[in-house]
Amino acid sequence: MLPVLPVPLKGPRMPPSVRPDVDRPAYADAVARLRAAGCVFAEEEADLLVAAAATPAELDALVVRRASGLPLEHVLGWAEFAGLRVAVDPGVFVPRRRTEALVREAAALAAPGAVVVDLCCGSGALGAALTTALGRAELHAADIDPAAVACARRNVGPLGGHVHEGDLYAALPAALRGRTDVLLANVPYVPSGEVALLPAEARDHEARVALDGGADGLDVLRRVTADAPRWLAPGGLLLFETSERQVPAAVAAVTDAGLAPRVVTDEELYATVVVGERADA
Repeated sequence: MLPVLPVPLKGPRMPPSVRPDVDRPAYADAVARLRAAGCVFAEEEADLLVAAAATPAELDALVVRRASGLPLEHVLGWAEFAGLRVAVDPGVFVPRRRTEALVREAAALAAPGAVVVDLCCGSGALGAALTTALGRAELHAADIDPAAVACARRNVGPLGGHVHEGDLYAALPAALRGRTDVLLANVPYVPSGEVALLPAEARDHEARVALDGGADGLDVLRRVTADAPRWLAPGGLLLFETSERQVPAAVAAVTDAGLAPRVVTDEELYATVVVGERADA
């Protein structure tokens, strides 16, 4: 398997046509099996699986796993996010491309050396991507799921970051109170009654705690916003993703916490990001 490192991807992957150890019939067979399993981007996925397989037998095993319904990222052991190759272990939330909008907004607002906290960190992709974009940061990440914590340590550790296990702020060192410049919170925001409607890849293979946001999808978010002012430095920023329909309630939660809200939308990525600023001196 290819190594998984929180570093920028370098160049295009090697297409199977120049892989002497993988013949065209084997590649064509992989494409056909993936397409039969319902993979919309069968050719692109076959390219990735070929690149990841050391032998034809390993390619066959990877195709079997993917065709059985496992997320491609869990089969590969990594996901591409914001130009990074991020390790993603089985059961861990797969970072979505739309969430790159959140990282992009944070990078535009933060300064190198910022104190960054990545709550509900999952694989640690957001914190790793922001730290990479800034060049340097004091990075802390936290998650309640032990599997996510172990995975995040693989991605955050090489950047000098620290990963903590526990429930939201309870996991963080007390020394971060009042000095966090950027608080990223990729909280679960799917209403409990709609989790069953998610694609099977997410519903069956990602931890429910990373998906289920309670009755209206905003239970965890309200807890994050309520305590955010205690952890943010003056001028510090809270950024989180939400759905378009949840914006009014999400903005109300930010306002109720005493933060100044702003909504950023990215039509290309179909992403909605809410920014809350601690404006008091």
